[in-house]
Parts: sequence; structure tokens; C-alpha cells
Amino acid sequence: MSSALGYGFVLGGLACAAFGAVVGITSGMMQKDGGYPWVRRAVWGFFACMLLANLTMVYALVTHDFSVSYVAHVGSRATPLAFTIVSLWSALEGSILFWGAIMGSYVLAFALAHRRESPRQMQLALGTMMAVGIFFAFLIAGPANPFEAVFPVPPDGPGPNPLLQNDVLMIVHPPLLYLGYVGMVVPFGVAVAALLKGEFSPSWMAPLRRWTLIAWTFLTAGIIVGGWWAYKVLGWGGFWSWDPVENASFLPWLTTSAFIHSTMVHERKGMLKVWTLALALASFVLTILGTFMTRSGIFNSVHAFSQSDIGPTFLIFIALLIVFCFALLTTRAHLLTDERKIDAPVSRETAILVNNLLLVALTFTVLIGTLFPLISEAVRNVRVSVGEPYFNRMAVPGFIAVVFLMGVGPALPWGRPDGASLRKQLLAPTVAGVLTAIVCVGWGLRGLWPIVTFAVAGFAAVVTLRELFLPAVVRMKEHHENALLAFVRSAQKARRRFGGYVVHLGIIMVAVAVAASSGYSQRTARNLKLDEPTQFGRYELILRGFTNGEEPHRTFVAAKVEVKNPSGSVTEMLPRVNYYERSTDPIGTPALLSSAREDLYLSLLTFSAEAGTASLNLFIFPLVGWIWFGIPVIVLGALIAAWPPRRRSAESSLPAKAPASSDPPKQAERGAA
Repeated sequence: MSSALGYGFVLGGLACAAFGAVVGITSGMMQKDGGYPWVRRAVWGFFACMLLANLTMVYALVTHDFSVSYVAHVGSRATPLAFTIVSLWSALEGSILFWGAIMGSYVLAFALAHRRESPRQMQLALGTMMAVGIFFAFLIAGPANPFEAVFPVPPDGPGPNPLLQNDVLMIVHPPLLYLGYVGMVVPFGVAVAALLKGEFSPSWMAPLRRWTLIAWTFLTAGIIVGGWWAYKVLGWGGFWSWDPVENASFLPWLTTSAFIHSTMVHERKGMLKVWTLALALASFVLTILGTFMTRSGIFNSVHAFSQSDIGPTFLIFIALLIVFCFALLTTRAHLLTDERKIDAPVSRETAILVNNLLLVALTFTVLIGTLFPLISEAVRNVRVSVGEPYFNRMAVPGFIAVVFLMGVGPALPWGRPDGASLRKQLLAPTVAGVLTAIVCVGWGLRGLWPIVTFAVAGFAAVVTLRELFLPAVVRMKEHHENALLAFVRSAQKARRRFGGYVVHLGIIMVAVAVAASSGYSQRTARNLKLDEPTQFGRYELILRGFTNGEEPHRTFVAAKVEVKNPSGSVTEMLPRVNYYERSTDPIGTPALLSSAREDLYLSLLTFSAEAGTASLNLFIFPLVGWIWFGIPVIVLGALIAAWPPRRRSAESSLPAKAPASSDPPKQAERGAA
């Protein structure tokens, strides 16, 4: 029953996507508005079918309907309800099904948010999005069909991958990434519509920027939460290893970040039109490439799904996308001439362009390092490995330069600067950066790149904080308001600007935490004996015994480690090993003692209760918690920047006939996106 019903919904979604794509693109190109209501109905149908297909699968999982192939593959009667539900996205076929529901939600949300806009432009945008929907609905109906019937019906299943049941973050991490990945279909549709129509007025920028910022926020949170999960679960002490699948999520993040900044130059100066659209198209192509890397099984990664048959289908789609985007840009770019040119080498627009070029260069660096092993094996039949040394050597200096430009850009004016005012703007941040480096060396810190990162972060932080609070100071003087009221009103008046700087603060926090935790960590392996103290860093560790327990889906053994810190307080830490019934390999769960200053991290390797010994990996990571603290700061800033204005204005709409006066006020455009 579930198999037939779910598959029927998938076929319905495929039909709606095909109808919406054909009608939307055809009517839009013929400049006829009559097809728009039908395109909107197709969007509703696609959303409803994808949602119902997902709900059917969830019902099959919860009721343990092992006649459905996907349930037989990932379901288990012993798996707790929460992990049973989220096993929807724990394997290949379910993740593609879930992807379809998110895509339907995004396209419907876009159609509803802009339902009063120009039908011709909306038809092209929605038709393009529905064309992408055809591909994913076809995958679900064909090579990645999760609704195949199973006979004979097995009495039970193996359950999801034990790693996916080992921490609650796996409930959050994949949906955040999917919301980031799939959200790129909206700016892709808008960018394609702009190119097909040959028009890229400022009125296009507000929805394009806002929807990209929404997807970027989810992607950013998903990447950081994924690092947090790896740190808490995998037991090796790290949060980022330049794994191919990690890189797959990072690539579109880089180009999307460049795009968001490029829109500022376009809105303010009418420049970089083709460049901005190229970044929007490239970001979507990279999300599809990342999906292929994760789901084709060609990479051996803890993050990747198992070997599958969808790889060739994805490769064909990626090739078609690249050809289509290249042809679209080359044939329509002449219609999108810039209104101005950069006339000053030292200006905010120049800094943003350099920042974009750096981000694109980093994208190519990461992409080449990720794909080179595959290319080498395909061409020369030689398996090579590209690991952390390459990425750290090639990418770290570029990222430090990006953080530096986060400080330089906002300190520069639009257009030609005045020399005296420019020196005044840069003096305090430069002094702060130099003093930061001196203090670090005075504290005994060593290592070139961490100290350079701290200095650059100090420079960027001073500029960011000044830009955040300076408008409030001006209001206090001009309007005689108290500090809190002036701060709130200045933020409300220039919401995009204010939110952008909050995002910058979050990224600076993450950069400092990454540099500190990577550059000054302490690591060792110790064999602890019962009741014998061991000193590690500032901590005294004593093994006090072992404990074991049983949960619905696993059993575990934990070492009871008593930890004394310099203040004299005592904490019991329980690094453990989990045993899953249908898994031959135990899965460890590290124990963390976290503070704002550092984390003490214990990972249990082996143990002998009879001998009273336990072998552990011990780590101390300075400031690592500030990476995770950066998530709410970045998300808050992005929400502030993306929040629509109270009153509908031309700047927030998508019509073709936007008046010239719809450009946003200068003060609102003065900051970072």
C-alpha cells in the first residue's frame, strides 16, 4: 500500500514539474501572461505531491512497513522514534526524496512571496525551477526510487548507520545542509530568467539577494553544525579534515559569499552585472556537483552515501547545466552592460571585487584538490591522495586575506577616497591589528599563521564594531537619544547594513577560534590505571572505574574519569564505546569538558575492566567552543539583513518597470551584505 501510494505521489510530482517547466518557459519566452496561473497551479501540485510522498515514507518508517524497500534498508524496530523519523534522510534514496520536498517548499514560498510581480518574469523563473524539479523527481521515480516493493517482507531491518544514531546533531545537520543546497534553486531560477529576458535592473536584485542570503545562512549553519557533529562523535578531535564531502558543501558557500557581496556593487554602482549572474549560476552548479559527490559513492568518506547507480545521471545533468549556463552567459551577456566602471583602485567597490576574486580563486583551489585524485585515477589509472597539507598550504593564506578585506572594505568609501579621511579611517584598525600581534608574541604564542590571523581579526573587528556603533553615536548627538534607543533605531533604519556587520563579527569569531584550536592544541595518548593520577596540561585525571548500560538501540561501556582543574573543582567525565546489534564495529563517543577558554577532550580507545586500565586519546583545544558560538551570531545577522522592510517598496519587488528612485538609500547600502 505505502509503496504504490508513495510512488504515485512521486509520479504526480514529476508530471507537475514537467507541465510547469514547459508552460512557464514557453509562455515567458513568448511574452504571454496566460500561462502564469497554470504555472502557479503546477507549483502547488509539485509541492503537494513531494510533501505527501515524504509523509508516506515517514508513515512507512514509523509503522515499520518493511515491504517498502527503503524501510527494509534503514528501518529497525529497535531504533528510537526520533532516529526512525530522521532516517528519512539517512540514506541515498530517502535523502533525494527529502530534497524533493524541500525544493517544492522553496519554489512555492517564492511563488507566494512574489505572486503580484510581473507574470512574464515570474513564469521564466518558476519554469526554470520546475525544470530542475523534473530532474529530481525523475531520480526519485527511477534510479533512486525508495518505494520499491520488497517480497518476501523481512521481519526487521538493520536500522540507520550507527554514526547517524550517535548524536542528536545528526537530526539537525543534514536538513540544514539540504535547506542551503536546495535554496540555491531560487536564485538560479531568477538569474536564468534575467538572462533569458535580457534585463537585470536593480529591481531584480532584492529578491535575488534575499533568497540567496536565506540559502547561504542555512548552508553556513549546516557546515558549522557538521563540524560540531564530527568533533563530538568521530573521536579524532577535529572538526574539519578537508574531506571531499566536506569540500562539496564548502564550494558553493564560497561562490555564494562572493555573490552576496557582488550584489552590493551592482545595486550601488550598476556594475558587475554579468559577474554577479555568473556567480549565481556557478553556485547552483556547485550545489549539484556537491550532491553528486555526496551521493554517487565515488568518494570514500564517512559523510558519503554508499555506492549507487545515480552517478551517470548526475554527470549528464551537470554537463547539461554547465553547457546551458555557459551558452546563456555568452549569448546574453551583451545585453547586460555595466552602467559605470571602477574609477579608483582604492575604493570599496575595488575591495569587494578583490574579495570576490579571492573567493573564486579559493573555490578553484579547493575544487582542484578535491577532484584531482579522481581525474588522476581516470586518466593515468594512478590513485593519489590530496590531504590537509595541500589545502592548508594553498587555502589558509587566502582565507586570512578574505578576513583582512572584511576590515578594509567597510573602511573605504564608495568612489575616489580622500587621502586624509582614508588614513583616519585605517589608523585605529591598523594599530589594533599590530597591538594584537605584539600581545600574542608577548604571551609566548608562536606560529606565523595563527598570529597573523589574530592580528587580521583584530583589524577587521575594530572596523566592524565601529561601523556597527558609529550610526548610533551620530544619532545620540543629533537627536539627543539615549544609547540603547539610538542603537536600535540606527539598526532599524539600515537593517541590511547592520545585519551584514553582525555576520562579519560571527565570521571573525569563527576565524579566531579555528586558528587558536588548530594552532595551539595539545594532544597525547595515555594509558590510565585505576586510581593513579595523570597530569595533562592544567588538568589532573584519575581513572575511577567503568560503567555500562543498555539503551533501546545499543549498549555501551564508559570509563569513569575524575578530572581536577586548577581551581580545585572536580568533574566526572565518561568517554564511552557504543555497541550496535547490527554493526560489527563499536562507535566511540568522546567526553568533553567545555569552557569559554578551552575544551578538554577524552576519547576512549581500549579498556580492560579486569586489569583496571583504559587507553585514551587526550586533547586540549583552546577557544574551540567559539566556533559553535559563532552559529547564532551569524544566523542572527543574516536574519536581520534578510528581513523584509515594513513597507513594500520597489526595492523589494521584482517588476520590470521599477522606477529609478527605487534604489535604496545610501546609508542602508554603506555596509556589508
